[in-house]
Amino acid sequence: MTDISSLLPASVLRNLADKLYEKRKNAALEVEGVVRTLTAAGDHEKISAIINVLTHEFAFSPQANHRKGGLIGLAAATVGLASEAAQHLEQIVPPVLNSFSDQDSRVRYYACEALYNIAKVARGEFIVFFNQIFDALCKLSADSDANVQSAAHLLDRLVKDIVTESDQFSIEEFIPLLRERMNVLNPYVRQFLVGWITVLDSVPDIDMLGFLPDFLDGLFNMLSDSSHEIRQQADSALSEFLQEIKNSPSVDYGRMAEILVLRASSTDEFTRLTSITWMNEFVKLGGDQLVPYYADILGAILPCISDKEEKIRVVARETNEELRAIKAGPTEGFDIGAVLTIARRELSNECEATRIEALHWMAVLLEKHRKEVISFLDDIFPALLDALSDPSEDVVLLVLEVHACIARDAPHFRHLVVFLVHHFRMDHSLLEKRGTLILRRLCILLDAERVYRELSTILEGEADLDFASVMVQALNLILLNSSELAELRALIKQSLSNPSGRDLFNALYSSWCHSPMATISLCLLAQAYQHASAVIQSLVEEDINVKFLVQLDKLVRLLETPIFTYLRLQLLDPGRYTWLLKTLYGLLMLLPQVLDVAEIFGAVAAFMI
Repeated sequence: MTDISSLLPASVLRNLADKLYEKRKNAALEVEGVVRTLTAAGDHEKISAIINVLTHEFAFSPQANHRKGGLIGLAAATVGLASEAAQHLEQIVPPVLNSFSDQDSRVRYYACEALYNIAKVARGEFIVFFNQIFDALCKLSADSDANVQSAAHLLDRLVKDIVTESDQFSIEEFIPLLRERMNVLNPYVRQFLVGWITVLDSVPDIDMLGFLPDFLDGLFNMLSDSSHEIRQQADSALSEFLQEIKNSPSVDYGRMAEILVLRASSTDEFTRLTSITWMNEFVKLGGDQLVPYYADILGAILPCISDKEEKIRVVARETNEELRAIKAGPTEGFDIGAVLTIARRELSNECEATRIEALHWMAVLLEKHRKEVISFLDDIFPALLDALSDPSEDVVLLVLEVHACIARDAPHFRHLVVFLVHHFRMDHSLLEKRGTLILRRLCILLDAERVYRELSTILEGEADLDFASVMVQALNLILLNSSELAELRALIKQSLSNPSGRDLFNALYSSWCHSPMATISLCLLAQAYQHASAVIQSLVEEDINVKFLVQLDKLVRLLETPIFTYLRLQLLDPGRYTWLLKTLYGLLMLLPQVLDVAEIFGAVAAFMI
């Protein structure tokens, strides 16, 4: 065993532990000289003995000054080894790295200084310890002592220089270290990490883009940092990577798309905008790779269409249009069911613009992939029915277009009308507030006669008689007042002479009987005045209550509208239209003797003189 006193004088060992920096420095210079001499002689055993003493007697000492001396001594020994330092780095570097976590800030400072000097000598051979050094530097970047931070910064710059010029650096081993630390919130650590990402990305032989999915989420997380500088650095790094993606023939779009989707719902506006911008580029560039992720992307895009930030809305709408223009089908991996699920979910979004776009997607999918969409009808149909109660009239109109598109086939048409009646039965306010709009629009989209025939068939067997009466009254008012149903009224007017009109009259009559006033108005429209008079005569058994009188009042007022102009003109020929006069007198007799009502029928009396 080598006697250390024969290699290093006692004065040198004593000065290495002195509290004065100058004495420690001078002692380190003597250590350097001794090691240089031994290196020249090739006596590495004695060099190892010196390093061992510097490590165990000094660097690991409980005394802070001893530890400082040990660190400066190890650095001096490395300088003395010069080009042969590599074979002793396993002894030298670990105790220095261990000192980075020392409780004494001055020891940590000298550890940075020592490792800096060691790295300057070892250069490329130093790479073998890179992961441990990176971990230590990451912690020191957030050190509580400003001097330690400054020293760590200088060491960091040197390590970056060594890495960029080395051909032994392993990016594969480094990425897990980076990924573990990307979600750290400390601003100094974040700056440290972004700095390394930027430096490594600038090295031509290192493919950082290939590992981007591993740390992309962390970069996006930094966009919402409270520090403007960190946000700017993260944005700059992301912009550079996006440019590389545009120029690269091979990119893993899928994994990154998943990250972007999550970040698009961030509470931070800048993060949302950046995420949506990336997705916009991905949709343009991704091609077949992105097809399986289109549903997820759509789920992120639709809420952003209603974002409070205009820039986000603009990019989201553009991306939405790009997605809708894609012609991929189920055979290419396009998941229609997943897209429909997203559209259905967004029907309950609080923002009107998003609900409208969700419906546009349903309409587009019905047009392009009708068979597949119909197979998911049970999943989306209840949501489409609920959407009829939407506070936005534009949404309701679009919902009706989707319903009409589904109802092109007879079974689905029947399905729609049955469920619509059920919905009205369960929610009377829907019938009251939106019934007219819904029914008129369906008559335009699906053919009025077809709609009325189906409704009549369903209502004919309705068990809830009160509901049936209300529903028939609503249908009757729409029939008599709506311009969209002019052809239907014209056909019913020909009931006495036209077989088609008579068939329609018969189809409606059974259900119209749920409301006496609706039945009378249908007869008046069909010019079946004798039957109308008979219906009025039969009302003698009816309970003349307030509801009855309200409906009677509505009918009387309808007789003054342009729809019944022909009827009023027929009063000019009382001899020919005796049953019409009897019908009107019958209505008059049912009404309370109120002055304004009597005036309405004054003309009738005049014709009887």
